[in-house]
Parts: sequence; structure tokens; C-alpha cells
Amino acid sequence: MLEHFFSPASVAVVGASRQPGKVGHDVLKNMMSYGYQGQIYPINPAATEILGIKVYPNLTSIPGPVDLAVICVPAPSVIQVVEECAARKIDSIVVITAGFKEVGPEGARLERELKDAISRYGIRMIGPNCVGLIDTASGVNASFAAGMPLKGNIGFFSQSGALCVAILDWSLAEDIGFSKFVSLGNKTDISEIEMLLSLSEDPETKVILGYLEGINDGLAFMDVAREVSKKKPVILIKSGTTASGAKAASSHTGALAGSDAAFQAAFRQSGVIRAHSINDLFNYALAFAYQPLPKGPNIAIITNSGGPGIIAADACDRSNLILTSLNKETVDKLRKILPPIASFYNPVDIIGDAGAERYLNTLAIIQADDQVDAILVLLTPTAMVDVAETARAVAGLAKQSPKPVFASFLGKKRVEEGRKILLREGIPHYNYPEDAIAAMNSMYRQRRWVDEPARTHLCYLADRDKVWQIFDRVRDENRNQLIEAEAREVLQAYGFKVPVNVLARTSKEAVAAANSIGYPVVMKIVSPQIIHKSDVGGVILGVKTAKEVEKAFFEITSRARARAPQAPILGVMVQEMIMGGKEVILGLSKDPQFGTLIMFGLGGVYVEVLKDVSFRVVPLAREDAHEMVREIRSFPLLRGVRGEQPVDIEAVEETLLIMSQLAQDFPEIVEADVNPLVARPRGEGTIAVDARFTLSR
Repeated sequence: MLEHFFSPASVAVVGASRQPGKVGHDVLKNMMSYGYQGQIYPINPAATEILGIKVYPNLTSIPGPVDLAVICVPAPSVIQVVEECAARKIDSIVVITAGFKEVGPEGARLERELKDAISRYGIRMIGPNCVGLIDTASGVNASFAAGMPLKGNIGFFSQSGALCVAILDWSLAEDIGFSKFVSLGNKTDISEIEMLLSLSEDPETKVILGYLEGINDGLAFMDVAREVSKKKPVILIKSGTTASGAKAASSHTGALAGSDAAFQAAFRQSGVIRAHSINDLFNYALAFAYQPLPKGPNIAIITNSGGPGIIAADACDRSNLILTSLNKETVDKLRKILPPIASFYNPVDIIGDAGAERYLNTLAIIQADDQVDAILVLLTPTAMVDVAETARAVAGLAKQSPKPVFASFLGKKRVEEGRKILLREGIPHYNYPEDAIAAMNSMYRQRRWVDEPARTHLCYLADRDKVWQIFDRVRDENRNQLIEAEAREVLQAYGFKVPVNVLARTSKEAVAAANSIGYPVVMKIVSPQIIHKSDVGGVILGVKTAKEVEKAFFEITSRARARAPQAPILGVMVQEMIMGGKEVILGLSKDPQFGTLIMFGLGGVYVEVLKDVSFRVVPLAREDAHEMVREIRSFPLLRGVRGEQPVDIEAVEETLLIMSQLAQDFPEIVEADVNPLVARPRGEGTIAVDARFTLSR
């Protein structure tokens, strides 16, 4: 896939320039400088020779076939060049030229015309507005970046050209190699989806890295990423993670589903490892590029000082890793080779005078322990330590082990040579223990993802016709929000349990309803224009007598008229009061890139303050629901604390799956909350106390 981009037999540089510093000059020079063995054809109607090779006035004058055209002409001339490419049957182009949608309406018009042209002729394109691409195996450097990365097994693509240039420069200083290096630019044609597929099939690429600012087709991305990440680790950094600029939303779910929630959910569901910084991105990449995946989460730490070992142990506790207990045989062997004042348990502190031989012997013993899945070697550069010799010893033994070994030699000047030795020998080195643990944790997450069987998607019976009728009635009345009774009917059609409810239009009707339901009751205002009833004082809990019902009816209707004078009042809902259990929230909201998001969290009126929620992209698998419930910080409350009964967690998970199916069946639902959903004690299920739905107009 994309063979003509990465391994072309011939390349035309359209807009090649004689003037150093011009993009067309730098691209041509790069193509000539790094071992590319194919034909290079510079195109410039005003020149006959550039950098010692013949120049052609246009593409049609080239005598042989051309696999790839790299276009560096001004934006208004690009489409003419595309026409020439079509005439020459060139099927792959890189448009480095800027001046398209990123500059405004006129540029956007040009980009639309460019997209139409390549679509018409069946041409694939990277760009426009990009730095270009590099393949270290074929020697192709069709970019204006300064330099060529070292050969390696990391494939990298980026939406930001500036970031490409900076990372290339950084990688040269750090001796980190790449297989492919691609600037996607405006992604008018080839996007992250094609890059993932291409890099997954590339034998030179072991690890896939990417920087994204947005995704063109969220659901297609998830399908591809899910497939690719089972073969190779996919590590992405996504910018624009704050909620600023998010549209105002009437539901709790919409308000909580900020610009980043969908990406976080999509990455989780498709096996993508998310890096939150450039530092993380390459820390993780080093681990995957150099070491095998661990078989499990059990970590052993070797250190020559207590403090760094404790820091690493703390980092383990904050991750999914386990600071494992060493076998008795391992401890006995360590006692024979280490000083009496050493610590023989994990972390193993071999004390400050440890030299290369002590590190080597300790590492050999711990590698043999079947309780250990991965090892972190820490070193502080005391006066007694020969750092370089220790690095060589550790690297030599670690290379022979099927278990991953990581290193963190703390310091800067005195450990620099040791760091270079470790990296040169394929042992990932990190400046800080926490970074090493984070990288190890990312590898364990990948191990779990690769080993995980196919996820289970369930289907539930529902009265869809009933829901269609309700939605049609709402639209016929020129509304897009359901009143409470309608929302309750929708939930009942999908099998949700709801409290007993009676709509009362007068205080007398309210008293009769309360008497029939039984005290205490809840009373709530009913109006198609009042969505958050608590905000207008429209909810009163624990009404215990007929007299209190009359008083509550008057108070609720008076407050609603005062605080929402334009809202029509349909009456007051008298509802059975659900006692006991824990309040949680289920929600739906729409994301422009990924479709419907589903939310779970601690419920009640404080949900937006606490923000203790988890998200996934619909459709949910059973395993997704299981994870969502356990991700919230307040999950221990659901499991039961201080002698409390646990709630019916399995029933909560099932309601999430049913809500997901409702969203699939009716994509016109743009926002919804079930809040609160009362999770009853184990075996007693759930009850949907209140709900709201908003439909597309």
C-alpha cells in the first residue's frame, strides 16, 4: 500500500529551484543526498540544470515513467500540475505547497478544486501544506526537512509539519531511528487511516507513532486502529484536549463530553496507546522499538540507592504494574552475592558501591525468577561506580533475555556515556524512574490488548415501534425535547424499570395521586421547556402527607412560573420515592467525528461539579460497560464501603448496554440523560428515576 510514495522507481520534483533556501531546491537536494537509487527528474521551465542534473520544462517532456511527483509550485498552479500528472499516468503525488484551506476562503476553494481533480483522475495525494515524506530504507527524502533520520523501526506520521521538523532534529541528537517519516498536512486525501494501514503492512516498521489535531472519519479510524493495534503498537498524541470552544449543551452529558472525551474513549476502544506529551510519545516508542512485550504486570527493580527505588515503586502503584514478590530461591541466591546490608526484597537495593559485576550477577538471578515479567535497572552515579562499564554489563546480559529490561541512570553528565551505550545496545534508557515505569506500563497495556479475545456485542429486545411513535409525535408538535412522561415511556420500551408516576394538574389531583402511590413521594414540575427541574426549584423530595402535597404543589408551580415565565406548565408529576441504593447517571451525546458517546458516572445534581464520569463510543461491547463502571473514582462506593451492601453492578452494566442499543436504533437522539439511575442492592436491579431526551431538529 502506498508503494509509489515510499519505494518509487522514479521521482519528479515539480518546481525544483536553483536557489538554496527555496523549498524546491531543498527537496531536490534531499532526494539526491541520502542514497536513493531511482531516477530523479527536476521540473523547471526556466532552467536546464540544477545541482548537476538535467532539468525538464514540464512533466510531459520526461522520457520515462514517473512513479511519484513532488509538487512545490505556488498554490494556483498546483491543479495544472495535477492535470499533467494525469496525462502522464502518475498516480501518486506529494503536494508540499501551502496556501490552501489553512489561509482562508480562497485557499479552501482551491483545495476543493484540488480534491475534485485528484478524485477525477484516481490520483492519491499526501498534503497539501506538508513538509513531505521520508523512507529510510529506500533513501527517499521527498521533504524540505534538514537532514535524514537514522534507519530504525519506528514509523511516524504527523498532521503538524513543524513538529515533524523538530522531532527529526531531536531524533538525530538522540540517535533514534525511523523507518518512515510522513507529514500529512491538510489530509485532503491520504489521512491517518491510510497511514495506519500502510505502516501495519511495512516490514521495516515495528512501532507506529502519530500526532493528530483531528480525525476525518472517527468510526472508520476506530475500525482500522483496532485492526492495526493488534499487530503493532499504535501510539498517538492528540492535541486540542481542552473543552474551550465546545458548544453549549443542555444535558449533563453534553456539558461533560468536552472536546477530548471522544478521543479518549475511541483510543481506549481501539487499542491505541495515548501519549499526553511528546516526551511520552518517544518514551513509549523506545520501549516498543527495543524490547519484547512483557508476559504480565510483575516488575522487579534493581537499584544502588533507596530513594530512586522508592520513587519507582510508587510509580508502579499508580499504574497497572505490580511490584512483585521474589521467589524464596531468588532471595536466597541474592543473599549469597550481595552485602549483608543490601535489601534482598523488591526493590532490590544492591547499595551505593555496586559495580558492574554486582549489577550483572543481580540481574542474572532476577531474570531467572518466574515471578518476574520485566526488570527496571536504576543507577545513581556514586564515586565508586564505573557507569560505562556497568551499562555494558547490563546491556550484554539484557540482550540475551526474553524478558524486557529497562534502565534509568539518574543524572546527566556522569551517566551520558552509559546512556548512549544502553541505547546503542537496544536497552531503553529514561532520565527518570517514573518515565521508565510509564513506558513499561504502556507495554503491559499492549500485552493485555493483544491477548484479549474478541469483544462481545449483545442485542436486546425492545418495543421500537413505541419509541418511533413517541418521537414522531414530538416532531409533529415542533418540539425536539421530550417531556418526562415521554422519556419514561422510551425507557420502558427498552426494559428499564421506572417508579410509579402520576401527572397531577391540580393540587387535589396531586393529593389523590400521592394517596394511591403511598408516602413519601417526590413532586416535580412538568414542562416541555424546563429540562433541569432543580434549577427552577421544580423538585421537592420526601413529601410525607396530603397537606405537604398541597403545599408542595403550590410552591413548585409558583417557582416555575417565576423563574421560567415563558414555559408552559403541564402540571406536577407525583412520583414514588425510591429509597436506598446509589445514584448514578447514564448519558448520550453526539460528537461530530465519532458519532454517539455514552457516559457513565456518579449521579445526582453534582455530576457536573464532580466530573466523575467515563465515556465510550457507541456501540458498546460488554467489556466496555464493565470497564466504564470501574473507571470512575467513586466505584468503591458502588462496590460497598464501611459494611454497606454492594449495588447490582451487573444490572448497571446491562443498562449501559441497553442505552447503547437505544442510541444505535435511534441516531436522531442527540443528547440524553438518565439521572438519577438508582442502582439497587445486588440482585435487585436498577430504577430510572428521571430522564431527558433531545432529538435532532
